[in-house]
Amino acid sequence: MKQRPFLALWTLAVLATVAAFVLHLGLRGRTVDLGYKLGRARAEQARLREMKRVLSLEAASYETPQRVEMVARTLLGMTPPPPERVIALRGFSPSAPSDEKADEPIEPAPAGAPAAVDGATP
Repeated sequence: MKQRPFLALWTLAVLATVAAFVLHLGLRGRTVDLGYKLGRARAEQARLREMKRVLSLEAASYETPQRVEMVARTLLGMTPPPPERVIALRGFSPSAPSDEKADEPIEPAPAGAPAAVDGATP
């Protein structure tokens, strides 16, 4: 009869040890899984940062007049307007916006002249 309490305690100790070991393995597996997920997330973050850097440079290049002209000519097939399509406005000087003549009123174009300015279609 003295053997019974010892056997019960021994069984309980073995079960507790096995449960602790299984819990440890489960937590260790979860830690490894989270480590892999963290590595993938960091790689994705680095990829997105590089993409953002490239897109920022590309966006900055689109703001330069040379780039705008190149895109207009190559991709959009645009050309400078012929001289007969250009209507000169009196008192307007694009190179000197603070010119004293800029304050003068602009006379409307003659009735037969096209209303387009700078090559835009009417």
